[in-house]
Amino acid sequence: MQDNNVVKYLLNRHDEILNRLFDFLRIPSVSTDPAFAGGMKDAQVFLLRWLKQMGLDDVQLLHGGGHPAVYGAWNNAPGKPTLLIYGHYDVQPPDPVEAWITPPFEPTIRDGRIYARGASDIKGSTAIALETLGAFLKIRGACPVNVRVFLEGEEETNSPSLRAIVEKYGALLQADGMISADGGRAHPEIPTINIGSRGIIEFEISMRTAEKDLHSGRYGGAVRNATHEMARVIASLHNKDGSIAIPEMMDVLPAVSDEARAQSAKLPFDENEFVNDVGGLAYGEPGYTVREQLTLRPALDVNGMWGGYTGVGGKTIIPNIAYAKLSVRTVAGQDKDRVFKAIIAHLYAACHEGVKLSIEDPGTGSPAFSLPTGHPLVRAAQKVLHEATGQDPVLVRLGSSIPITAIFRELLGVQTLMFGFNLPGEDIHAPNEFFRVASIAKGLSVWPRLLEELSKYELDEFRK
Repeated sequence: MQDNNVVKYLLNRHDEILNRLFDFLRIPSVSTDPAFAGGMKDAQVFLLRWLKQMGLDDVQLLHGGGHPAVYGAWNNAPGKPTLLIYGHYDVQPPDPVEAWITPPFEPTIRDGRIYARGASDIKGSTAIALETLGAFLKIRGACPVNVRVFLEGEEETNSPSLRAIVEKYGALLQADGMISADGGRAHPEIPTINIGSRGIIEFEISMRTAEKDLHSGRYGGAVRNATHEMARVIASLHNKDGSIAIPEMMDVLPAVSDEARAQSAKLPFDENEFVNDVGGLAYGEPGYTVREQLTLRPALDVNGMWGGYTGVGGKTIIPNIAYAKLSVRTVAGQDKDRVFKAIIAHLYAACHEGVKLSIEDPGTGSPAFSLPTGHPLVRAAQKVLHEATGQDPVLVRLGSSIPITAIFRELLGVQTLMFGFNLPGEDIHAPNEFFRVASIAKGLSVWPRLLEELSKYELDEFRK
């Protein structure tokens, strides 16, 4: 692979880059919990200062009603493509804190891994992207493409303000394509390119069977129990074999193509190891491999269910109300609004007469996303990854959801390449999240080359 002075510059400053990442990781930027509002503001100040110091222009906060996004631009490459660089600075709550071996907001290296909340998701990969831009401006005085940095503050809460931000600041966000630090790699040794992700729908339901909790001695066996009703209705969502039991949702799905199954099979994947690593039990739609179940088929899950007395000791009541939180992962070809309506219709039909069902929809869902394989973003990534590894990258899809990809395509007409460097198994959203130290050098070796490769494309190639 041809020498690149930006790559050399970055790799020679590995320790300096690591220290700046550690400063970023020490900031408790938890977006979902108001108790961490100070940490969110500290992260904004940290990033605003960083973008200004590297030489970006128009550095500011973009407000949409919730946690603002951090923005900066460099628009001095006339005739070259304009690329959005995406990351997010918010992280998941650290709970349960007692399960962490070392404090969640005090980054610690053990066995070549950086342990900290947000290290893998996605401050590590975001730092790689920002360090790349800073290096171009430091040693060349210019980037090979025009860039507009967009660092979101609500990704971990499903981007509730994102649409408002885009509608308000759309002129600032116009671009020919977007490179996201989110998304990650699918394999530690085989280069992969993410060409899609599942969509997501989240909602909460409650079921009421009486005006108040009842004494189980006086009423037990004679009235309906809300928690029983919730359990029965939730159980009706799936068939015994693990498939989703809602025909209106599943019968309209297009068949999985032979090409998609062939692409899925190219990535080495040990199904038994995948399940055994988490001490789980295999269970899913028959007729598909685990990898296909995770990326090419939808999933419907209960994320939490509760009701009645859950404190210490016993309390002999019949609960009058029960609750559940559910999420759906949709796939290409599914309309999220139609899916949601089908599920709600099923829930109402499954309720016994007189049971009061309530639905709370936060309205934060997003559809599945697909990136055309012939797009310049894919072609450029294929070339630089092949040059860096000597291997042809495998095209993969994510089982998770990246809301910004579908939203930016819908509102701005922008396609997204997910080019993060985190890996599966790094315990994101869980205690003891980590990011591999070696991933930093790998990312710094490829990001500069990707931007240079994209600078060679004509603008109209991005718009085909």
